[in-house]
Amino acid sequence: MATGVAEVSSAGVPRKASYQALLVALLSLNFGIVFFDRNALNFLMPFVKPELGLSNTQVGLLASALSLTWSFAAFGMGRLSDALGKRKLLLIVSTLAFSVCSFLSGIAGTFAMLLTARLLMGIAEGGVMPISHAMVASEVTPERRGLAQGIAQNFGSNLLGSFVAPVLLVAFATAFGWRSSFFLAGVPGIVSALLIWMLIKEPAMAPRSARASGPADRMSVGQALAERNILICVLLSVLGVSYLVICWAFMPLFLTEVRGISETATSWLMGTLGISATIGSFAISGLSDRIGRRPVMIAMPFIAVILPLGAMYFGGSVWLLAVIFFVGWGINGIFPLFMATVPSESVDPRFAATVLGLCMGSGEVLGGAGAPSLAGMAADRMGLTAPLWMMVALAVAAGLVATGLRETAPSKRKS
Repeated sequence: MATGVAEVSSAGVPRKASYQALLVALLSLNFGIVFFDRNALNFLMPFVKPELGLSNTQVGLLASALSLTWSFAAFGMGRLSDALGKRKLLLIVSTLAFSVCSFLSGIAGTFAMLLTARLLMGIAEGGVMPISHAMVASEVTPERRGLAQGIAQNFGSNLLGSFVAPVLLVAFATAFGWRSSFFLAGVPGIVSALLIWMLIKEPAMAPRSARASGPADRMSVGQALAERNILICVLLSVLGVSYLVICWAFMPLFLTEVRGISETATSWLMGTLGISATIGSFAISGLSDRIGRRPVMIAMPFIAVILPLGAMYFGGSVWLLAVIFFVGWGINGIFPLFMATVPSESVDPRFAATVLGLCMGSGEVLGGAGAPSLAGMAADRMGLTAPLWMMVALAVAAGLVATGLRETAPSKRKS
């Protein structure tokens, strides 16, 4: 089992701390823009659903469609970036592509057109995070890897995608219509692609002779899953992504249609999730660098059950409900751990993007693609409380699965 990744550039010179910080900041910003685009439809659904006459099942299918193609792209682009060693180029192309898909969502006039736009967006966005995490793994020192990957995946995505997105997009849709909000969401990706092109260097790769000379230099899916930590991280990804996408797809509808909370108040409640995850991106990931990955990854899923239970049963003020949302959404802080940090610490660094793509792709195809459709059908049959009960079950299951992890934090392996 590999314990780390070479911290050198292609010239064999260690990257400066200032460059490591710049790299993480830009990758975090870029993934934040990805999630701004991805979550736009969820937060705008109270506007889109009545205009297009969508059922709850169709709402779930739209969320599933993006997750399905995202999963295939995550695994495929991860393997491609390992093989080609052109991670910067692939990242720029993906970033430009998802901006175009956001514009396509804005011109959709039917369910079929919107479904097509979401399928294409999943293809464009799916490879961004596996490539980004592989870049962090090769350029950032192991002692700061958990914190760096937490910031890269969660800080920007939750600040922009889970906090700014609901507040800004709902306000923009109220003033100018939901289609204009999709056009707004597509612009930042173009700027981000330009910044990556100008400021990020192509990350270090192992010499070609060490990367692709024989069977030992390739890792199959079966070989990856034979590593216990990889299998557990795949399971956690399925359960965790299911929890997240069900919440994104159905919580705004539950709050407005069942609880009678206004669209504006709902947008702020959903924005609270973004604040929670933004703080968790460094607080929870950084904590795992100190006390270990395993205890953090066990505790947070059990805490997450209070979010759906609070949404269903808490009868106090919206402000106190926001506190419940804030605490419960702390589960988001462990996503970089089971999608990137633990997998990259559990295998040979040559296969980093491959196993990262496997963990992320499995979560999207089995959790992200399947869960919203099932939740939508359950909501049509039993009401909008059904998806929230599914969230409770998923959180408990994730906490139990995490107990099987083997510790990988460098601080704990050295002690």
